Amino acid sequence: MAKRKIIRIDEDKCTGCKLCISNCPEGALQIIDGKACLISDLFCDGLGACIGHCPEGAITIEEREAEKYDERKVMVNIIKQGPNVIKAHLEHLKGHGESRLFKEALDFLKEKKISIPDMSEGHAHAGCPGARIMELKKGESKGKPATLVRLDSELRQWPVQLMLVPSSAPYLNNSDLLIAADCVPFACANFHADILKGKTLLVGCPKLDDLGIYRNKLEQVFKNNTIKSVTYAHMEVPCCFGLKPIIEEAISVSNKKITFNDVTIGINGEKR
Repeated sequence: MAKRKIIRIDEDKCTGCKLCISNCPEGALQIIDGKACLISDLFCDGLGACIGHCPEGAITIEEREAEKYDERKVMVNIIKQGPNVIKAHLEHLKGHGESRLFKEALDFLKEKKISIPDMSEGHAHAGCPGARIMELKKGESKGKPATLVRLDSELRQWPVQLMLVPSSAPYLNNSDLLIAADCVPFACANFHADILKGKTLLVGCPKLDDLGIYRNKLEQVFKNNTIKSVTYAHMEVPCCFGLKPIIEEAISVSNKKITFNDVTIGINGEKR
């Protein structure tokens, strides 16, 4: 049995709302005794489609020893749920760049003589929202060009990547900490003035990076420093919510009173 990424459910936070169940077409989750449970490692692909649908932040990704994910066994569950779920599963794999699993799923459908959904652009309705291709603006603005105002950067330190910042970096102590998902500064036009100003910045990607490393790093940051507040700024897509429970858990483990603020940014750049 090898180590791989797989979901982890905090039973203390889970309320049994069932929202994760409908967002796991692979059939890896069930409600048992009022709590969401991972019924088999074989069915969990570790991509975390369910994370952003949990209102309590009870689901995270961890790396541990687990049985190898089995796409063929998953497809047995998938086809029972009909063509819409088949399409959602295929788009989920495609959106995460899982080409090998995507091919296995298509081969399974061909073997069973089941129609393959139309996966051409313009027909996608499911899959990972964070990887869905969208064109947000077409053409140029028709109004008069705005007067150019050159703003000063509000960045207070370097480096900014969470993976690179030492937990003992002097600029962390007595700081108001901003933890920003990678895409936020690009989507939010006024990021420096509206979100970053007055804060020490840490940047990371809750979808592509190792959340286990993030958990350990943040626990050390909170343990070794006096942190006045933490703001987590992330995009509205489900996969971007994965770091929130990690931050809250690290604050809890520190046994320190740290104010936590959650800021959601829409894909069009507006605060939600």
